Amino acid sequence: MSNGLLVTESTLTDRYQTTVPEAVRRALHLGKREKIRYTIKDDGSVVLTRADADENDPVLTSFLEFLAKDIQSNPQHLESVTPELLSRIQGLVEGVHVDLDMPLDDEDD
Repeated sequence: MSNGLLVTESTLTDRYQTTVPEAVRRALHLGKREKIRYTIKDDGSVVLTRADADENDPVLTSFLEFLAKDIQSNPQHLESVTPELLSRIQGLVEGVHVDLDMPLDDEDD
């Protein structure tokens, strides 16, 4: 490290995936499943920064605002989750395992 710069590199896999080097993860305070922002500058350089959690997806934000407004306008439509519905949901997902850290299949690219 010199002049406040750290130079490190990583390799792209056949599926265009890479591991973020430990020094970069530490510098950006990144944990698993956190988002990274890539800013491509006019000169072709790329700035990698931590994507702030408070910057929401505009579509999701609009949907959540719609739900909040609907709940406020129509509280009579709210219902508790019944034990029967909970049991049905649990039956539907029983035995289903999802590993969020597992690499994507080629068909998922």
